[in-house]
Amino acid sequence: MVTREVKKILIVTFGALLNAAALNLFLIPADVYSSGFTGVSQLLFRILGDYTPIHISTGVILLLLNIPVAILGWKKVGKAFTLYSFISVALTTLFLAIIPLERISNDILLNAVFGAVIQAIGIGLTLKWGASTGGLDIIALVLSRSKDKPIGTYIFTLNGLIIITAGFLFGWEKALYTLVALYVLTKVIDTVHTSHVKVTAMIVTKKADELKSAIHSNLVRGITLIPAKGAFSSETKDMLMIVLTRYELYDLERIIKEVDPHAFTNIVQTIGVYGLFRKE
Repeated sequence: MVTREVKKILIVTFGALLNAAALNLFLIPADVYSSGFTGVSQLLFRILGDYTPIHISTGVILLLLNIPVAILGWKKVGKAFTLYSFISVALTTLFLAIIPLERISNDILLNAVFGAVIQAIGIGLTLKWGASTGGLDIIALVLSRSKDKPIGTYIFTLNGLIIITAGFLFGWEKALYTLVALYVLTKVIDTVHTSHVKVTAMIVTKKADELKSAIHSNLVRGITLIPAKGAFSSETKDMLMIVLTRYELYDLERIIKEVDPHAFTNIVQTIGVYGLFRKE
């Protein structure tokens, strides 16, 4: 238990380091904007610096934006998920203050692509270990539950506003490079983790009762139990089918490894869910 939590903290720390490095060494110097609250923080940093006498760093703005979001997530999403997400944001703010703000390349396309790739690896690893980089993920998840609309709708809307604002204020060329960065970011996160909001897990196991009890103790999700039989061995087993969100995937993987590490598990994308599915 302790070892797993230490690993999780280390992964979240490494993800925050990659996120900060991508921003300070590639995206911010090139005026290419990231997704979500990080992109909003970049925009506010530029707007405040160019149009007001107020100068606040991107990292501090990011932290301030995430404080009310952390309170919302604590109440609506889950304490552990929100805590690790806020730790990720706090560490990103710290690393943004430590890593020097300097341009590695003068080529804006290289900055957009490499910055997005490095940032996406950090975000993907953080998601894979049951946390997020805060901000938009938490807000979109809460809105998705309350409005019963796909989480991608809210993420796309905010990112669209970032691109349009960047275009109006700082030139449409920067907005187009921001679009390139967001596309690369999404594709790499898909590779490292998954961008699908809901997934279906099909678990073939000999320890169905133990696994069912462990899942119900940690996740409030319904499970369908299906008799299964090996085609080659003719061995009788059970298949547990469960639909869950990507934020719960880390906990499910941990439970399976603890209860039955030999279980065969297939995770597939879920396009839609009809009928009873817990949103709270």
